[in-house]
Amino acid sequence: MDAISRKQDRVLLTLATGTGKTYIAFQICWKIFKAHWNVDGTERLPRILFLADRNILSNQALNDFGQFDENALCRITPESIAKSKGVPKGPSIYFSIFQTMMTSLNGKFVYENYPEDFFDLVIIDECHRGAANDESRWRDILEYFQRAYHLGLTATPKKNENANTYEYFGKPVYVYSLKQGIEDGFLTPYRVRISSSNIDNYIYDPEDDVESGEIDPNKIYTETDFYHGNIKIRERDEFRVEEFLKQIDPDEKTIVFGATQAHAAILRDLINQHSRKPNVNYCKRVTSDDGDKGEADLKTFQDNEKLLPTILTTSQKLSTGVDAKNVRNIVLMRPVNNIIEFKQIIGRGTRLFDGKYFFTIYDFVGASRNFSDPEWDGEPIVDTPEPPDGRDPDGDGSSSGGPRKPKPCKICGNLPCTCDAKTKEKKCVEIKLSDGHVLRLRAQWQEKFMFDGELITLEQFIKILFGKIPEFFKDSKDLRARWSDPTTREALLQNLNDNGFSKERLRQVQALTQNEKCDLLDVLELIAYNKSPMERAERVRLMHEEILNEISEKQVPFMEFVLQQYVENGVDELSLNQLPELVKLKYGTIKDACDKMGVTGKDLKKLFTDFQKTLYVA
Repeated sequence: MDAISRKQDRVLLTLATGTGKTYIAFQICWKIFKAHWNVDGTERLPRILFLADRNILSNQALNDFGQFDENALCRITPESIAKSKGVPKGPSIYFSIFQTMMTSLNGKFVYENYPEDFFDLVIIDECHRGAANDESRWRDILEYFQRAYHLGLTATPKKNENANTYEYFGKPVYVYSLKQGIEDGFLTPYRVRISSSNIDNYIYDPEDDVESGEIDPNKIYTETDFYHGNIKIRERDEFRVEEFLKQIDPDEKTIVFGATQAHAAILRDLINQHSRKPNVNYCKRVTSDDGDKGEADLKTFQDNEKLLPTILTTSQKLSTGVDAKNVRNIVLMRPVNNIIEFKQIIGRGTRLFDGKYFFTIYDFVGASRNFSDPEWDGEPIVDTPEPPDGRDPDGDGSSSGGPRKPKPCKICGNLPCTCDAKTKEKKCVEIKLSDGHVLRLRAQWQEKFMFDGELITLEQFIKILFGKIPEFFKDSKDLRARWSDPTTREALLQNLNDNGFSKERLRQVQALTQNEKCDLLDVLELIAYNKSPMERAERVRLMHEEILNEISEKQVPFMEFVLQQYVENGVDELSLNQLPELVKLKYGTIKDACDKMGVTGKDLKKLFTDFQKTLYVA
């Protein structure tokens, strides 16, 4: 808003995926709408165009603007144009995709059916894919509406691949990185599981059958060859599918990235074949070729109340714009050489969801090397290059920006392209592995965690925390004593929170170390003293008899109920603040509870506090 008030008519916002770019756009539109701001400086309401490159992004934005009166909103589609026999001009806020605006209408492009000064603000979502796309005429739309203010939204820092975006809009007025988003609790942290196997590369084995093509017996076929389609081995894909299916919870929402649309179809079939949840709808393919059916499957997948489909396979389509908050796994089965695309793919899992403390990236193709790129989560380069054609170096939008630069090859990611054209022209080699070869397939997994912007091993992760956590208690005995009393436990947790170790962060550690069924006490003892965790059910089993021996027969049903709640939900159930809720769930009122247990309200509180000292002996 400050930039607009300064009459800066080209504005760029760079925010990590999942941190609310569309919501910020909504807030900006709401404010200028209520203020009756427009380019003319008159009292009329502003006219705003929200541009995206895909229907799903445009539809999501329309839904996010639901606070506006429905008569103020308009979706520009070929169907709506045909129905009204022309472009709509009555509403205030318009949503469309570039492709629709570039279709023909009345001998002109759709956008040319609007006066050049019609819009006051044009918002370009994922602007690194639009305003800077060298293979399209999308920039022509922006140049046509050059009188309007242009607001670009992107999640990607400046790289050679999207330099034109920064040349066009100028320096970003606001930057919010993925690292910041995780640290501030607005994004979900992640772990990375990296696979290495004896089928990652392939050397011809005479036991295997060459079903088509001409094999080079001396060649080492690498991931690049599989990606380019020089060689296909179905058993290789099958092995990888079986590997990640063994490791994921079959009910967790998962997105799998394949090399091509055809490869995504193969992966879909293999997943449905080997899934522990046999159902033809368990895994669906969503690619551009799947059209409306794919969009419908995606919409269902995004509905967190629906279990099917649980897994989606894709190639390119789902790398951006998928607002599926409960995605727990990202599976990479194709190389990702472009760090911009890699950042977008990772962003499919970062959105927050209740009970989602982390998500997992399963990397079969070495894509994790992108994390070591200094610009993986760096800030955009703020010094803009020498502007062509007399463009203002401050990016005020006085011109459209100079000659467009060639883009890196979509396959190899290099500029110029380093693909072997002769190899690509050869017929694809298709191999069927022998049964003996299949039996020899093995994979090893390495697990890493994101901490303070870096990927580190679990051992490193624990060591970092080890140096800090023990400062909050004298020793293991002191920790147990504090934890076994609800009052001192809350004080300890508050102290930890004040020093950067919130309960949420401890739960993330709990989930990352696969100790969700344990107590947060176990997490602290693991970090501080490398003590093996104990599951809550096991702790209750060990101390069950002793706890019940300390109370009257009338109090047993309530204590059994409390212990069960603890096993199912964790230590929060043992908070004094939770006691009234537990009583209501079991008896209805405090009075009824006291009558049935033969205690006073004060005795009930003491009963609830005292048993915990016994529980945490285990």
